Amino acid sequence: MTASSSDGALLDRMHSLMHELKHHMHEAMSAEGDGLGMMEARCLHYFAHHRDATQSDLVQHSGRDKAQIARIVKSLTERGLLLGRPNPADRRSQVMSVSANGEALQRKMAGHRAAFEERLMKGFSRAERDTLNALMERLQVNARRD
Repeated sequence: MTASSSDGALLDRMHSLMHELKHHMHEAMSAEGDGLGMMEARCLHYFAHHRDATQSDLVQHSGRDKAQIARIVKSLTERGLLLGRPNPADRRSQVMSVSANGEALQRKMAGHRAAFEERLMKGFSRAERDTLNALMERLQVNARRD
């Protein structure tokens, strides 16, 4: 093993943290998520934070299949959690926004996400949090490189 190689411990730790987050959010959605699935919650979160985005924007952001995103958006729209209106830049698509009911549900889920993040960051100083965030951002950039 070279000095720059890894035994996979970092990836194992990242995987474990993601599993913990998914478990936490699954429990929260079961208790207060009004029947939302994980991808539906992510979709709602995306549109709550990206005003006037389209399904294509979400496809590009998430890397998910456009048919899967279309099904999720349709489900959320039918449930009254998302609203669509014609895209002024391209009438073939719709600009999506979160309804009042969707906002309320999104706020509940955001509270659960914040509580989990606070639990993770307990005992970390502001400087440590900032450093960790910067390092995670670098990892994300590196992961997206071809």
